[in-house]
Amino acid sequence: MGNKKILLIDSIHSDFESIVSKQGFQCIDGSLKSKQELIKEINDYIGIVIRSRFRIDDEFLREAKGLKFIARSGAGMENIDIDAAQKYNIEMINAPEGNRDAVGEHAIAMLLCLFNKLLIADKEVRQGIWKRNENRGIELKGKTVAIIGFGNMGSAFARCLSGFGVEIIAYDKYAEIDKKIFPNVVQTNLNEVFERADVVSFHVPLTEETRYLVNEEYLSSFKRNIYIINTARGLVVKTDALVNGIKSGKVIGACLDVIEFESSSFEKISNEQLPESWKYLIESNNVVLTPHIAGWTYESYRKLSEVMANKVLNLNL
Repeated sequence: MGNKKILLIDSIHSDFESIVSKQGFQCIDGSLKSKQELIKEINDYIGIVIRSRFRIDDEFLREAKGLKFIARSGAGMENIDIDAAQKYNIEMINAPEGNRDAVGEHAIAMLLCLFNKLLIADKEVRQGIWKRNENRGIELKGKTVAIIGFGNMGSAFARCLSGFGVEIIAYDKYAEIDKKIFPNVVQTNLNEVFERADVVSFHVPLTEETRYLVNEEYLSSFKRNIYIINTARGLVVKTDALVNGIKSGKVIGACLDVIEFESSSFEKISNEQLPESWKYLIESNNVVLTPHIAGWTYESYRKLSEVMANKVLNLNL
């Protein structure tokens, strides 16, 4: 049968092991070991499963003489040195199908929370403050929502939007949207996004092309004042530019599940170490913040492992 040992660098749902073990694979928990400890034993494994605990780089992979695949429990692959993996002929697997629905629902929830001032109203009511006119909301119906990036996450967000009576436009320079599957989505160019969008939601991977995509110049290109949603990666949005946009009124409000100041393992450094722009965001009533949990539901935790396991079994190992 040969080597069928899989190293679990991060904790994942037990369904992964349940599925692959039926085909003879053995899963070994390495989630409590350091990167240097794992480098010493990585040659014993045919595959590894990671989330985001540390970067899988050339130093790590050159010791993995028998490694055939890297499976990422999630969508983004920026914590893997893709060039190095390709150099060593290592297959790369991710599982965006597992958490796309969670991301779509979370983006909707944040937007409705912002539109209806739910965080402000809830806090005030708990304090015995009863402000009706001041907490009057706005409706999503009738708005033009632009989706930037129409892969698994962007398309899931479009499905969630379909019942709200909005006009959905989408920009993705690398994908052709199937009109049979998404008849209510209009694929368009960036100029039309700038011209027509009321809400802009980002669903792009973090690459050199998308790093700080949302900067001063980008925001100034919009004809209308806009709302921004970012459930992708924090480094897609330059915080200083976003804050300046909020101050000027160009950005009416923002929903941020990710921030520029997260570490590579998606942990946030302490507020004391963060710049003034972050302090402005956390004090703003025009911003809704969550701690990188859009794709992290109980259901998605399970589905991510199921998707990964089935992709592993489909490899020619």
